[in-house]
Amino acid sequence: MKMHRTASRSQQRGLSFFGLIFVGLLLVAAFAIGGQSVPIFLEYTSAKKAIEKAKVEGTVPGVRAAFDRAAAIDDITSIKGSDLEVTKRGDKVVVSFKYSREIALAGPAFLVYRFAAQTN
Repeated sequence: MKMHRTASRSQQRGLSFFGLIFVGLLLVAAFAIGGQSVPIFLEYTSAKKAIEKAKVEGTVPGVRAAFDRAAAIDDITSIKGSDLEVTKRGDKVVVSFKYSREIALAGPAFLVYRFAAQTN
């Protein structure tokens, strides 16, 4: 005769069906938000590189034109050359910008990213 052992509930391990569904929903939400966030961060890093390259122009119109050229190449759509703040500190040209981007989540909920960068 074989003896069958039944495990008590406290000794069982693993996810229940509802736990599996919940974890799956969390993973899908993280993947969806991450998929929309990655291009936004790539655009921000491209904009930072573009202002570093544009600051060598020296004049305000030159900096803005150089940024617009780089923006056309790198597909920067959140900010334009006219949005840049170009100042001079001593003999150095300082270029900075601020902008925000939103991702619609559900209903009235949005995820807002606020970006700011400045050259040295």
